[in-house]
Amino acid sequence: MATADKIDIKKEIFVKNAHLNNLKHIDVTIPKNKLVVITGVSGSGKSSLAFDTIYAEGQRRYVESLSSYARQFLGKLEKPKIDDIKGLAPSIAIQQKVISSNPRSTVGTSTEIYDYLKLLFARVGRTYSPISGEEVKKDAVSDVIDFIKENEGKTFLLRAPLKFEVSKFSELMKTLKLSGFTRIEVNGNVAGIEDLESFGFVPEKEMEIQLVIDRFSYEEDESFLQRLADSIQMAFYEGRGYCSLKNTESGKIREFSNKFELDGIEFLEPNVHFFSFNNPYGACPTCEGYGKVIGIDEDLVVPNKNLSVYEDAVASWKGESMKEWKKQFIKTVGSEFPIHKPYFQLTKEQKNLLWKGDGSRNFPSINAFFKMLEENLYKIQYRVMLSRYRGKTICPTCEGLRLREETSWVKIDGHNIQSMIELPLDELLPLIQSLKLNKHDAEIAKRLLYEITTRLEFLLKVGLGYLTLNRTSNTLSGGESQRINLATSLGSSLVGSIYILDEPSIGLHSRDTENLIEVLKNLRDLGNTVIVVEHDEDVMKAADYIIDIGPEAGFLGGELVFAGDFKKLKNADTLTSKYLTGKLEIEVPVTRRKPKDWIHIKGARINNLKNIDVDIPVEMLVVVSGVSGSGKSTLMKEILTNDIQIQLGMGGKKGDYDSVEFPKRYIKNIELIDQNPIGKSSRSNPVTYLKAYDDIRDLFAKQKSAAIQGLKPKHFSFNVDGGRCDECKGEGVINVSMQFMADIELECETCKGTRFKNEVLEVKFDEKNISDVLHMTVDEALEFFHENHEEKIVTKLKPLQEVGLGYLQLGQSSSTLSGGEAQRVKLASFLVKGVTNEKTLFIFDEPSTGLHFHDINKLLKSLQALIELGHSVIVIEHQPDIIKSADWIIDIGPDAGKHGGEVVFAGTPEDLVKEKKSHTSKYVEEKLKI
Repeated sequence: MATADKIDIKKEIFVKNAHLNNLKHIDVTIPKNKLVVITGVSGSGKSSLAFDTIYAEGQRRYVESLSSYARQFLGKLEKPKIDDIKGLAPSIAIQQKVISSNPRSTVGTSTEIYDYLKLLFARVGRTYSPISGEEVKKDAVSDVIDFIKENEGKTFLLRAPLKFEVSKFSELMKTLKLSGFTRIEVNGNVAGIEDLESFGFVPEKEMEIQLVIDRFSYEEDESFLQRLADSIQMAFYEGRGYCSLKNTESGKIREFSNKFELDGIEFLEPNVHFFSFNNPYGACPTCEGYGKVIGIDEDLVVPNKNLSVYEDAVASWKGESMKEWKKQFIKTVGSEFPIHKPYFQLTKEQKNLLWKGDGSRNFPSINAFFKMLEENLYKIQYRVMLSRYRGKTICPTCEGLRLREETSWVKIDGHNIQSMIELPLDELLPLIQSLKLNKHDAEIAKRLLYEITTRLEFLLKVGLGYLTLNRTSNTLSGGESQRINLATSLGSSLVGSIYILDEPSIGLHSRDTENLIEVLKNLRDLGNTVIVVEHDEDVMKAADYIIDIGPEAGFLGGELVFAGDFKKLKNADTLTSKYLTGKLEIEVPVTRRKPKDWIHIKGARINNLKNIDVDIPVEMLVVVSGVSGSGKSTLMKEILTNDIQIQLGMGGKKGDYDSVEFPKRYIKNIELIDQNPIGKSSRSNPVTYLKAYDDIRDLFAKQKSAAIQGLKPKHFSFNVDGGRCDECKGEGVINVSMQFMADIELECETCKGTRFKNEVLEVKFDEKNISDVLHMTVDEALEFFHENHEEKIVTKLKPLQEVGLGYLQLGQSSSTLSGGEAQRVKLASFLVKGVTNEKTLFIFDEPSTGLHFHDINKLLKSLQALIELGHSVIVIEHQPDIIKSADWIIDIGPDAGKHGGEVVFAGTPEDLVKEKKSHTSKYVEEKLKI
């Protein structure tokens, strides 16, 4: 490995003496323009090296390079704990965080595809009348000249229509005469203005009067063409946008208009803002571009979609007085509407008839019913009823598309922008590629189409073909957000940069990981250094260089245990190499549990689920697998979790499915353990979440020095007044508001970041005060409390170590935990409470997130421990080692989006490998070694 004095900064990045967090003064050399994987067990120091050291220093140097004026708005960035980094290039970090919580941010806006699409429609889109379907055009001066040229040799009168009031006609004639005009045409007859004035001509109201601008026949002469253009311009001006040519021989008239109108409608001319839902010019006026409004919620009005209108599907039409609406509806629609058909089987047109009526004022539709309630709000029962059915619902005007109706009239090759943003990306790409444009439009659109197609191709390569451009960013998972960021970075085609990615394979099926690797290689081949913090075996195999941090987690990690390529890693003595070579492995269970009873889901049809029935065994380790976007989360979260919560009286509302039946003796409670934070405040931390802090406070309160000072358990808490520092209120830092600049956090000068008053810190247990204990890792704390025979505290902390979180500090803020870490803290809390007799159904959403092979082994033991305690466990997962360890597998697919939503397989892992339709089977077969 190169030393600091032998570094070639054109080819290598050299990190000297990195000692941030648990990194133990390590020197690291990273080759440039390569795909580099940093691996190691969870908590070993990978992220500290990649993000907190390399990226943080790159960001700091960039800020330092800005002008002093710009720097004042960015705040001062602390230098990472390193001696030096040589060969550093501009750094871009792509992390596992949801891009935006902004309800206006969509997949289209965050990838910039929508920006190019808006420009495309503004430049080459053509407007068509919704009445006649004909293209809306406005005539230019050149169009009039072209018409005259086509009729060369014929003489024309150029005329402009006059609007007049009979009483003011004489004034109008004087004005025209002063302007130099001499003739007008009255009902087809040309007369001089002066002649009409001398006769005292007074027109009748219905007369058609045209101002004669000029008379000519076509000549190929430049001065004539200049005169002609000026006359036509004047005709449009005098005729308020209209003019006409009259053939002096035949009397035929050809009318022209420079207004953008047709069929009596004046249309808005397309521009970029016209297609923007973030601009009042283009946004739907009802929802202002959000796509949702507070209105009448369909799921509340029709809670059970298996019922027909006749069977009281419309909940608001029940009861003595309100059932009259149902009777009136049935009487009015007659044979036009299938009143005995279940609501979910109704066509869009039939639902529209039920909700919106047929356009007549007195039609008894659902919307008419709620309008009646709104008109009678002085009656309290109507106000109560209206509030019962209100909720966040799709905008009735734009139907969630966010744009004003007029945008749908602008089309390119028969397609409008609204239909495009609703298409899955894997269908949108071929549509964009097959657009038929004329030569002129094709030249204008060439660059725009290139930008759109390349970005769409990147999104498909990272396995996101099932998303739509209209999908809101805040509904995406962390993995999806990261891959969108990755595709956006590829689309920008930067070179000479360092891209640092945080486990981009999260949430990806093994099939899609292969495509992801190709994308990472493309990024490298553009001339960038790609550093990936990753545990995935396939990504490691594809890497040019691997850095293994370890040997274990927390204070047992932080060392550089290996650096080299994949072949050399196999011969190294690290935990990673042992799992890759098979010296250590996640063992296949010797026996699979047999089903005791079943949960039955019937008629699941939310999102892309295709009216499926699913049977799930209880008191077993059940894995729900399938490619990203196949419908796993919809089935488990929106249907199973939601319905069981409703049945157990925990709240929720029923969606679009028939029923969920579950054995009450095996399921008394349900817990969905996803990757949401364990607490939103900076005070929340693992030790308070597991209720172990109560016992630690009690322990300190029992010490003699505490009794002498009269300190109680509450004084050892940083959440309440008493023992906490009065200056920082137990935060350890002071937040300084900088008005127009970013707020700055400074260490509290009073307590020096310890959070407590001096008298509290004087109380010690085995030479450690409360602050020292909170700064211990879980592993250190277990050792400390075990030596001091505090087994009650050990029992509560032990599950954190068992789920692979031994490296976390006891007082570490929950806001610093990754999604996977937060999920495992929740799992540990249930292992602590595991002795309860209340049988619980646990649903885990990708618990392998951020886990090394070694930690997956620990996780599986914890999941098996829950089942041994009599609970049921369902895991949504892509990781083949977890899938092979399941007692029962439900594979959803076969593909994503509308090509998914079916049960491809249900049974044991051994039977799964025989199912050729499943994309999961070949990856499990490799692990089972059948």
